[in-house]
Amino acid sequence: MWCLNFSSVFDMRKIRSFLTKGAALTLLLAPSMTVLRADSAPGVVDATTLHRKIMCGYQGWFNCPGDGANLGWIHWSAHSNRIGPDTLKFDLWPDMSAYSAEEQYPAPGFTYPDGKPATLFSSHNPRTILRHFEWMRDYGIDGVWLQRFLVGLPGGPRADRYQALLDVLHGVRDAAAKTGRVWAIAYDEAAMPPDKMYDTLTVDWKKMVDEKITSDPRYLHEGGLPVVEIWGFYHNGDHDFMTPEVGNKLIDFFQQPGPYQALVVGGGEWGWRSDPNPEWAKMFRRFKVWMPWNVGHYDRDAKTGLPCASTSTWEGDLEACKKNGTYLIPVIYPRYGTVRNRRKGQHVDITREHGQFLWDQYHRLSELGVDTAYVAMFDELDEGTAIFKVTNHLPVHTDLVNLEGMPSDWYLRLVAKGGEMLREGEPVPAEIPIKP
Repeated sequence: MWCLNFSSVFDMRKIRSFLTKGAALTLLLAPSMTVLRADSAPGVVDATTLHRKIMCGYQGWFNCPGDGANLGWIHWSAHSNRIGPDTLKFDLWPDMSAYSAEEQYPAPGFTYPDGKPATLFSSHNPRTILRHFEWMRDYGIDGVWLQRFLVGLPGGPRADRYQALLDVLHGVRDAAAKTGRVWAIAYDEAAMPPDKMYDTLTVDWKKMVDEKITSDPRYLHEGGLPVVEIWGFYHNGDHDFMTPEVGNKLIDFFQQPGPYQALVVGGGEWGWRSDPNPEWAKMFRRFKVWMPWNVGHYDRDAKTGLPCASTSTWEGDLEACKKNGTYLIPVIYPRYGTVRNRRKGQHVDITREHGQFLWDQYHRLSELGVDTAYVAMFDELDEGTAIFKVTNHLPVHTDLVNLEGMPSDWYLRLVAKGGEMLREGEPVPAEIPIKP
């Protein structure tokens, strides 16, 4: 136990700094002093609140032949039974130098510039999940929102992937416990038929609760309730078929007092405030926490012409959420681009600008007084938003992108530094304050 004595007026920044070093503190007020009691070991993230958290989306969806999942090249290749330059579905090649031999799966036909055979990792390997969480711990990232796609659950069109999804979930749970990180489930309804969304999601959630998974000490809570996120609130989305009827039914389910009650976080379109449909507008405002997806939403700098994340909606979002009693968690990202779209002649490639693209978003959040963010994504190699370690030394015969010569851990460092400054209430400068 640590006890710190302050007068009735104390420096909250010092307290915040102490909190970020891993101590979960309880404030005990007395007439002339405040006593702070820490009940968690140093380095352990407080799992009792989603406030003041910098958490990443975690896909955990990469598979390789021989990893035990028996799914083949899932998310690496357009064909599960083979991989080649013409089948790649991702934009960035992971830096495999730190992975152990049992975590490296040969990628036939690919070699690095020095002639060595190229390898890839599998999210099904629990040692790899732990490695990712060790990076989060070492660089100061609080934890993850684990993507859980409805299409892969019982009742979904890809239910054959259910066991692999469950294995990854247990790997995340174990890794969070070993590293002191926090995690929460983020259901994603992409491509799921609307008539199956409610039953598929609620049956799975009941299973999570009944098996005590959401009671895990490392599972994220708020106000004593487990937190659950639902992605896909897009009006007329290309791959999202949510409706106000289904959405309201899900909100009702999670708000119903009882064993399955949770704080539900909604995630969806950045134009939510201006949706003209009254049923959608009303549903958006039922959420206690809202995350507008911002990936791919960008502008051009008027002076340089370089891409910059569009953050113009954030101030209005914050005002509307404050008025509605909703907590806003902005989504930030380092870049966006897809190889498969480039091959179709659809060139969408937002460059990283050596990290400045991401840092500009931290700067704007700081100006708005925001201390919590969702980072998209930790391991999203498919659309090039990954912030974990990737390589500049691409295998030959690939048309992938690299880190513009920056160190492989550069974005882990940027996410950690920006997050530290937001949590502590320090102004984030316009220019990156650390060196590669």
